Amino acid sequence: MPSFADSFWSNDYAAGLGVLFGKLQQGVVENRQVLTVARMRAEAEEVYGQRLADIPTAVDKVQGGFYRDDGASVRKAYDGVRTEMEEAAKNHKKIAQNIRDLVVNPFSRWCDAHETRIQESQDELQTRIKAHDKQAEAVKKLRSNYFNKCRLVEDLEEENKLAFQDPEISPKPMQSIPEIKVEPHQEAEEEEEDEPYEIGDETYAPDQVKKIIAHMLNNIKMGETKVPILGTYQNTSAGSDIVEYLQRNMGTTSVSYAERIGQDLVTNGFLRLIGNVGNTFANSSRMFYQWRPKAFKMSGVPEKKTPVSRTFSLPVSTNSDGTDSPVVGTVSEYLANWNVLNTARPNETPAEKMRREAKEADDKYKAGVQTLDEMRCELEEAIFLHLKFLERCELDRLKAIKTVVLDFSGTISNVIPSLQSTVDNMMLYQETVQPLGDLRYLLENYRTGSFTPKVVVYENYYNKVDEQTFGVDLEARARADKKRVPVIVTTLLTYLDHHYPDLEGDEARRGVWLHEVPLTQTHKLRAKINNGKPPALEVFSEFDVPTVASLLKLYLLELPDSLVSSHVYEIIRTIYSTSAPDSKDGTRSEANRISILQQTLSQLRLTNIATLDACMNHFTRLIDLTSADEEYITKLATSLAPCVLRPRTETSLTLEEKHSYRLIRDLFAHKDAIFSELKRMSTLGSSGSISGNGNRPRAISTDESNRKAHMEERTRALLEKSGGGGGSSRSRATSPAPSPRGHRRDRSSGGAETRFPSLGPILPKRTSLEVPDEAGMGMGMGLSHPADGHFGGSLPSVVAEQVAKITESESTPEKRNSLGRSGARFVGGRRVAPPAAGTPPPAGGLENSSNASHGVTLVDAPMDY
Repeated sequence: MPSFADSFWSNDYAAGLGVLFGKLQQGVVENRQVLTVARMRAEAEEVYGQRLADIPTAVDKVQGGFYRDDGASVRKAYDGVRTEMEEAAKNHKKIAQNIRDLVVNPFSRWCDAHETRIQESQDELQTRIKAHDKQAEAVKKLRSNYFNKCRLVEDLEEENKLAFQDPEISPKPMQSIPEIKVEPHQEAEEEEEDEPYEIGDETYAPDQVKKIIAHMLNNIKMGETKVPILGTYQNTSAGSDIVEYLQRNMGTTSVSYAERIGQDLVTNGFLRLIGNVGNTFANSSRMFYQWRPKAFKMSGVPEKKTPVSRTFSLPVSTNSDGTDSPVVGTVSEYLANWNVLNTARPNETPAEKMRREAKEADDKYKAGVQTLDEMRCELEEAIFLHLKFLERCELDRLKAIKTVVLDFSGTISNVIPSLQSTVDNMMLYQETVQPLGDLRYLLENYRTGSFTPKVVVYENYYNKVDEQTFGVDLEARARADKKRVPVIVTTLLTYLDHHYPDLEGDEARRGVWLHEVPLTQTHKLRAKINNGKPPALEVFSEFDVPTVASLLKLYLLELPDSLVSSHVYEIIRTIYSTSAPDSKDGTRSEANRISILQQTLSQLRLTNIATLDACMNHFTRLIDLTSADEEYITKLATSLAPCVLRPRTETSLTLEEKHSYRLIRDLFAHKDAIFSELKRMSTLGSSGSISGNGNRPRAISTDESNRKAHMEERTRALLEKSGGGGGSSRSRATSPAPSPRGHRRDRSSGGAETRFPSLGPILPKRTSLEVPDEAGMGMGMGLSHPADGHFGGSLPSVVAEQVAKITESESTPEKRNSLGRSGARFVGGRRVAPPAAGTPPPAGGLENSSNASHGVTLVDAPMDY
């Protein structure tokens, strides 16, 4: 059964938590309903008992009758019925009291505490999400500012390159500068007064506007408004008062139309907003508008003029009418631009200023991204803790209701055995309550998504990724490391290989990948190595081995795209959901499925394939050497499934799909067959690039850094190839056979040119996706690099035969070694050297091998670009 901690996630965090808290609040209402049933039943029992007790009292008021015959049998029967009725009244009152004491009062207190716990968790998480979203918006603004500054610097540099190239086109020194003549202000006002005014949907002549304004000034409530720091404003009216006047006197049909008229009064210069930024008119009692001198002058109504009172003197702006008018922002702008000594960077040129501002914007943006990343980590940690706590709260609530039903039925069964049938039904209802089943139902029907963190990375304007490790595109990270597999992956796998022998027993070694590590602990280790540099092994020593394994899973989860790209998710879904036509049992045959998987995985980028191969080598070795059973393999594949393959958009349908899990199982079971075929397709693709048909789709490139330099290098290499060659002016014909100096790539006969061509020779020993031993070249990073960045492609028959011969002559891969220590070990106080590469592990597993070889050296070779 999934848990809360892995079921209520969403991209914005709030949507998934909103669904969960909606269900939890529904549980709070259900508690109140149960409490209401118990309380009303207690009241009913109390009333019923009281009515039963009233019967003997009413009968006793009747004179004569049974009280005259003491020894009659009828008298005894009557007394028995009367006594039973009194006992029944006492029993029902006792039931009412028991329900209050055992059910209503304790469950009421528990419900209040439960509601408080749910509300406090919701309030805390909402506060954290709002702070995170606010910081995310701030980072977007900082990024935009940083990019704008960089563009200005680039524009200035381009202008400097093109400046003063031709002195003939420069402006003449004695050229006269045209003058701009400004008409007098009074004439402009007279022309403006003759123009009609558009107010609302009507057009008014100046005389009509004069009467309207005069009527407004005489009928709208007007007073003084005090604004902190700026002073007291005269002749002000609230927005709600103006709207009320417009609806009463100008026949406006709605508030929105009245607001439009008020906005037109502001636009035409009769009103202005005070105490706030902008000039928007709104129907609000808290927004005040000052009648400007133009309104008084045009209407002929005298204006109240009093000196503006201020606590201190500051220069204020002057409006178009020549009167002093304090406006919002004057004080802050004055203080911001106030430079007493005027000595800050006196000799700074405009170019230096732009570069300095770009550097400052870069630093602020970088700091903002770091702060956002820390807030995101803290938010995810808090969500994990609260989700686990809320899951316990919900399970306790379901158990509490089960207990309440039991106690409720017990209060009745202990007092009135005659109600046994009712009690039996209540006990049956109590037995049908299944807390775990209800919790499973909630998760299966309302879960919103699994934990997939979305990292906001620092985007350098020049496409550098030297300062961040997590959340960066896998190929960009590998290119920055100059490796086929990112250094972070090889380092983590190497560290785990070296420290498996330190654990006690195979069960502990297998449990490394299934141990539930607190996200806070994983984030601590992440923060220490998230700097874009190769991680130091000393940092890992501060944490236990499961935390290091959890860090690798977190790194794969934080990738922008999954290790097996989401672009092929639909293909993999089809592979596992569509049955082959020739299959008798209705399922796709295994050989056919593996073949299609090979073709599908060949569409991935080389970095993704090499990283996937490195990880699968590690896990299959762990499974083989620790003799893992089927249950462990199932749990391991389930844990790794979201790290390897995720859909582009997670929906309620993809949450129930097991295609990622099935892909992991196939990679475990058929790793050698799948990746050996990928190696063969890689070799064919690199050899066939000379005469291939060019129909192979290109890998999607996400990085265009240094594109110009790579294109120049490619052009230079092609020129050397066509024009060089010992002084010969003719280019030598291309041979279809592979060159003894390695593979070189000419211009492909079809398809577009690659952005980053491989110009150097590829070492012949770096053509395998397998993980070699300590004497090998690397960790499966020696993939040949075809022109289009993919495996496969068409191949001439001569080349195909030669490649087939080379493939057949290759030696079989040697047997995996055990998980022993990689270096020498001390046995009996003596240093014992490790056995040579290729030596099979001794029988008995990890514990019985005293000087077993490490088996894998995760040494990544640099990429050939």
